[in-house]
Amino acid sequence: MGRRTNGKKEASSRYIKDIKSADVWSVFKIIADFVQGFDELGDLGPTVTIFGSARVDENHPYYTQAMQLSDKLASRGYNVMTGGGPGVMEGANRGAYQHHEVESIGLNIDLETEQQPNHYLTKGRSFDYFFSRKVMLVKYSMAYVIFPGGFGTLDELFEALTLIQTRKVTGVKLFLIGTEFYAPLMDFIRGKLLAEGMIDEEDMNFFTLTDDLYLVVTEIEKSLISQILALEEQGLSDTKYYESLTSYIADKHAVKGEDA
Repeated sequence: MGRRTNGKKEASSRYIKDIKSADVWSVFKIIADFVQGFDELGDLGPTVTIFGSARVDENHPYYTQAMQLSDKLASRGYNVMTGGGPGVMEGANRGAYQHHEVESIGLNIDLETEQQPNHYLTKGRSFDYFFSRKVMLVKYSMAYVIFPGGFGTLDELFEALTLIQTRKVTGVKLFLIGTEFYAPLMDFIRGKLLAEGMIDEEDMNFFTLTDDLYLVVTEIEKSLISQILALEEQGLSDTKYYESLTSYIADKHAVKGEDA
């Protein structure tokens, strides 16, 4: 017990020292997090990031739903990316892991208590910093699916919504799974944020609250073309990510042609 506590203190102390100090080597470590992430994830192809609690086991409905959703996505050729830990993240990676033609990706963070990598990853990467990891979780994804979770999941939800609202990302779909779980949050958003003018009515269209996994898959498939058009409008048609999306569509059309 003491060893685990000491480990937590050491990890926390190292993190604070890196962020708060003016040590130039800390800057290089932060840059390394980004550079390695860009290098490893830039040519992934169509990818969906799934967020959710690390604190549910394989018998929990949220775990099962995450596994079912990622199975449906992977069977259609979409990579699945998570934070790489247990719970909902493990369920999502597990559903994709059985499909050998796609990647089951886990971007882990060094936490002493609950963030150990799950066993269903085909591509894994550990990050020293939350902020660099969060960038990678959203940068190369065409959709975000938010299952129920705690502070970390809510942080990721509102980070994604802020990026969409400020148009730092465009064409990206965001889905909330768990209508009963998120009902009080929806009441707060509509009854307080919207009612008091903190957000606009159109901001309510940035996400879809549903329990229908088939709807999520269908809407993600529909959004692929809009993703490509958004990249073209931003002058990003020469990027590896653009090439991977267009190659995916070309391959799909080729398969359909063969079937015909």
